[in-house]
Amino acid sequence: MTLSDLYKKSLDLVPLSDEEALRLYGQAPLAELMRVANELRQRHVAGNGVSWQIDRNVNITNVCISGCKFCTFHCGLHSPKAYTTTPEEYAQKIEELFAKGGRQLLLQGGLHPKYGIDFYETLFRTLKRRFPSLKLHALGPPEVAHIAQLEKLTYRQTLERLVAAGLDSLPGAGAEILDDRVRKLLSPAKPSAQAWLDVMREAHQMGLATSATMMFGHIETPAERIKHLRLIRDLQREKPQGALGFLAFICWPAQLDNASSPIFEGVKKVSAEEYIRTVAISRIMLNNVPNIQASWLTVGKAVAQLCLWAGANDFGSIMIEENVVSSAGASHSFDKDGITAAIREAGYEPWLRNQRYEQELQPMGS
Repeated sequence: MTLSDLYKKSLDLVPLSDEEALRLYGQAPLAELMRVANELRQRHVAGNGVSWQIDRNVNITNVCISGCKFCTFHCGLHSPKAYTTTPEEYAQKIEELFAKGGRQLLLQGGLHPKYGIDFYETLFRTLKRRFPSLKLHALGPPEVAHIAQLEKLTYRQTLERLVAAGLDSLPGAGAEILDDRVRKLLSPAKPSAQAWLDVMREAHQMGLATSATMMFGHIETPAERIKHLRLIRDLQREKPQGALGFLAFICWPAQLDNASSPIFEGVKKVSAEEYIRTVAISRIMLNNVPNIQASWLTVGKAVAQLCLWAGANDFGSIMIEENVVSSAGASHSFDKDGITAAIREAGYEPWLRNQRYEQELQPMGS
């Protein structure tokens, strides 16, 4: 099958095999790959609009036992650096978020060895009681699986209790690469790839809005990247009719500037072209996921703008606060004016969204 045949197959929305996608990823000229991905973007999300969001990423705690080799943010339970965010700190951060026009907290906590379901239920209920309009885009499949294991609950039981306490949507955090060879080296104590998929399957059965992610450019192979995309696509095909499923996919290159593990020796930094290729093949491979995000936080404005012509239709959030990726080496930042200007510079019209990709009123504040 020629490259032209593969372009046509992609544009006909016929699922590509791993081998076919890997061939496009490695051999298609970048301009052609971008053209196909951009045409598919218009089929999924037609028009000249590019969405963006205001939210705040707050870490519940920095204590985590997953042992991720790329993470310079986590610490042990008895470390002098260990902390848990207090109710007063949450209140201050949420009030600042509201003042900037945001309503969503991206709330993540890692795998704390002592915090079970009661801790998270109490936290969610406390936040929702004080801030009823707050949306909690919280935890992720590894945290849900970890809580379930601690409490001897099923994933469904864990999710149902979290939703009853105030969980609104489930991020795709902790996916990294959905292959256990990679995961055992990269994050030795993090739940398996199958656990990530199984938690998301339950979330989709419940009708929860979710997102999917991929952190690449570390110890994985190109074939493992493609496998990761195929697993997400296949899981999306299982969601019940009318369920939200994966509303978006976000990929970003691993930030290894401050990582000291020997497993990263010789790893080359992901180039601009490789990132754009990865966004494009994500749009092509994920023919049932409507929104693809460009990660300006990790690749910067110019590369993210090019991704809007390579299949991406979303520019992410201004991220009032972000700790984990920033501590690993990411240094880019945006405010409301900066993110909307960047979208316009790329030739698109910005529109403010919520986590369900519904349009929000433009914020009046800074």
